[in-house]
Amino acid sequence: MERILDIALIVTSIALVASILLQSKGAGLGGLSGTDMGGVFTARRGIEKVLFWVTVIFSVVFFTLAIITVVVKG
Repeated sequence: MERILDIALIVTSIALVASILLQSKGAGLGGLSGTDMGGVFTARRGIEKVLFWVTVIFSVVFFTLAIITVVVKG
């Protein structure tokens, strides 16, 4: 059980870091195609909105797994 939790925690942490890096404000997803408007306060639309919610879900799963791992390992 501990090994499965450790592997799940590692996979979730890698996915969380990747989703955070993809959302960096300096290099937004529009900047990848060269069409970044440069606005600071822009509405999240399309893939940026989905990426935001994926990051929220990964962070909740990460913290839940971390708490469960601490409880199981005692």
